Amino acid sequence: MPKTDTRLARKRRHARVRDRVNGTGTRPRLCVFRSLKYTYAQVIDDSVGHTLASASSLDPEIRDKMAGKTKTEISELIGALVAQRALNKGINRVVFDRGGYKYHGRVKALAEAARKAGLEF
Repeated sequence: MPKTDTRLARKRRHARVRDRVNGTGTRPRLCVFRSLKYTYAQVIDDSVGHTLASASSLDPEIRDKMAGKTKTEISELIGALVAQRALNKGINRVVFDRGGYKYHGRVKALAEAARKAGLEF
């Protein structure tokens, strides 16, 4: 399967997920994006279109702790960091948007770390 087909398939899956998952002011959406090298997470209020909190493997706080870790372990750090930033802004309940990816590996590690850090979803 060509690379464009797999990307298109993920976009279609993400569109199906987004039909059901919508972030509000009281319960924003925790959106995950993973590339081959980095992982990103955002807490988004879709009613106004604002990102309330974010974290990625490019953050300086994460960069210091990344040495010698696998991508899955780095995703756990990102999940804990985005949860901490959301909790600091008074957000404790979110809906999880897996971004068209399987709930497995890096996506699952990020979600479980965010739950462990105090986010409810």
